[in-house]
Amino acid sequence: MDLADLLRAMANERRLLILEWLKDPVAHFPPQVDGDLVEDGVCAVFLADKLGVTQPTLSEHMRILVQARLVTSKRIKQWTFYRRDDSAIALATRRISEAV
Repeated sequence: MDLADLLRAMANERRLLILEWLKDPVAHFPPQVDGDLVEDGVCAVFLADKLGVTQPTLSEHMRILVQARLVTSKRIKQWTFYRRDDSAIALATRRISEAV
C-alpha cells in the first residue's frame, strides 16, 4: 500500500463520501437485481447516480480507490460492483498516523 496513493485517494470529498456509503450499503442503496449489496458490493450505476456524476467520472474515482486498495471490485455480468476493504482501511489509517 503506497502512502502517496492512499493520501491521493483520501484527499477528495467525493471519494470519502463513497467510502462512507460503502460502510453501510443497505442503508444507502436500494436492493439490486444482480449481486448482494453486502457480499458483492454496490453496482457502479447506483454509485454514479447517488454521487450525481457520469459513469466515466465515477470510474476514475473508483480506479483511484482500488489502486489505493481501499475498495475491491467484482464483475457480475456486464456490471462492476464495489465494496470497502475494511482491513485495508484500518491498515491505511495506521500508516497515515505513523507518517504524521
